[in-house]
Amino acid sequence: MARFYLVNDKMCGIAGYIATKGKGVDVAALGKMTRAVAHRGPDDEGLFVDGCVGLGHRRLAIVDLTVAGHQPMRLGGTGLTIVFNGEIYNYIEIRAELVQLGHRFNTNSDTEVILVAYEQWGPECVTRFNGMWAFSIFDKHRGQVFCSRDRFGVKPFYYADNAAAFVFGSEIRQLLPLLPAVKANRKTVEEFLFAGITEPYVETFFDGVFKLPGGHNLIFDLDTNEYTIHRYYKLEVKAESQSLSLADAIDDYGRLLMSAVSIRLRADVTVGTCLSGGLDSSSLAAMAAHSYQKVRGEAFHAITAVSEQLDNDESGFAREVVDHVGLKWLTIKPTYEDFAASLDEVVRAQEEPFPSPSICMQYFVMRCARENNIPVLIDGQGGDETLLGYERYYAAHFLNLFRRAGVRYAFRSLYDCMNNNAKMSPVLIIQYLIYFSSVGLRYFTYRYRNRYMRKALAIPKQMKLNAKAVWDIFELQKLEMEQTNLPKLLSFEDKNSMWHSVETRLPFLDYRVVEKALSLPGESKIHFGWTKYVLRRYMEGKLPDCIVWRKNKLGFEAPDSIWIAHHSAIMEKSVCSSRLLEKLSKPGKLKKVYQSLDIRTRWRLYSVALWEKEFNVEPY
Repeated sequence: MARFYLVNDKMCGIAGYIATKGKGVDVAALGKMTRAVAHRGPDDEGLFVDGCVGLGHRRLAIVDLTVAGHQPMRLGGTGLTIVFNGEIYNYIEIRAELVQLGHRFNTNSDTEVILVAYEQWGPECVTRFNGMWAFSIFDKHRGQVFCSRDRFGVKPFYYADNAAAFVFGSEIRQLLPLLPAVKANRKTVEEFLFAGITEPYVETFFDGVFKLPGGHNLIFDLDTNEYTIHRYYKLEVKAESQSLSLADAIDDYGRLLMSAVSIRLRADVTVGTCLSGGLDSSSLAAMAAHSYQKVRGEAFHAITAVSEQLDNDESGFAREVVDHVGLKWLTIKPTYEDFAASLDEVVRAQEEPFPSPSICMQYFVMRCARENNIPVLIDGQGGDETLLGYERYYAAHFLNLFRRAGVRYAFRSLYDCMNNNAKMSPVLIIQYLIYFSSVGLRYFTYRYRNRYMRKALAIPKQMKLNAKAVWDIFELQKLEMEQTNLPKLLSFEDKNSMWHSVETRLPFLDYRVVEKALSLPGESKIHFGWTKYVLRRYMEGKLPDCIVWRKNKLGFEAPDSIWIAHHSAIMEKSVCSSRLLEKLSKPGKLKKVYQSLDIRTRWRLYSVALWEKEFNVEPY
């Protein structure tokens, strides 16, 4: 008999325990897994057990704040029970379609829409969803547990398969007590230190813990106790968008992005935005502010992190946006003392090593949102990957123009890049081209940088893939979206935001917007040297010109040089006392060369040492 446990002590987090050795669910273990992510869901908790299947949920109420939205949610008479983390933004439209097909609903939640959609269309239902999700549906009649992760992996799904059970959850910490031992994944740690690879495709930094990639489903067969993983979504070029005129490209892209922003304002709580002062976050703030004011009758909130390092502080640009749009502005300016006092908690929240202190800046933004009762934030992740916003894309763009229009036109574009991007020059573009296309050169550079390492690593697969993809701009974007860049940014953001019971929503990663952006002609994304050209043109008149036509892209950065300079002695002591790093290093070599290592290498070493200590990680 199915049992529901409604727990009264009060973000969203899911947990699953599938017993595989003929025993029932360990309810105590399932309860601990669920409570381990109480920070993800302070509003409600529930457990469900039926035979060998147990599901747990912590809830951050965003849509349908009543008890009707309680999870695990069961669809009466169907044998279907779900735990769900995320938001289906087009749930209103899907619900209307399902009503037309004869279905009835008992709640106003998007969770029930997922269940009914699964009942109607089976696993194919996920192709109809516009949103972010990680969910698991116990399908009693089919004898399976169906799990899915959204197209780009905005929401996390971790799993482990031990001797007694297949377990899964929203965070790694839920699974660690169920492992035989908490050990480092040697390959992952080495590639992080060697090449800065932060987010492997399916592995994690913990031995025995894996992740379901974005755009994939996992089906666990309860009769055989085996699971299969299937890709349901892949990025492809849409031919109809490649032939668009520049004017039509600007109009189509802007219209879709505006739609993506609008549906991400659907919530029964306060919604705000992260505002750096860059083009992406400023565009989203401007798009959202008017709609929000019209519907809610109040100013749209924006939060800006101010850097105490003047050369990477963008708050002046953010102020221009605030004044132009009429935002309610909140600012924070973390000091070194704030950084030092919060670092252990950031490490705890992130669960795995991270490559720079900028993740700490993002942590402070999310904390500010929670302190000001703003549980939903719009954010700009995905804008750079989809619209060729990073400087390294210039090299691929140059090759694309060379193949299509010849050397003269290609070199003309180099001149435009130099004029319209403060960081770029023709020489630098050629250096990017040589560096990113040459596996041998990058490998040699990394070998010298990590000369303390005991073992000479083989060339990481991600490096080989990147060197191949740089010759095809679509393949490069696809690689960065699926494997090398976007996944790590999404992981950092989810962990930082949900640690503070804050949900972030990402309009640039609306799948309609992504497909349009990646399919547009390259010249509509980099035009006369301007990156993100369609967005700049669409935002003309909606933002100040000093934002639309900025030439000095900074990115979201922390005052690294200040913080690390003050923290240097603490970092070195931690690195030199790490058992894991000692095992990875040549005897006595790391201590000897540490101070001569570049700042990023020293930070990665320190991050590994902090992670090892926080989670009591045993060396491999």
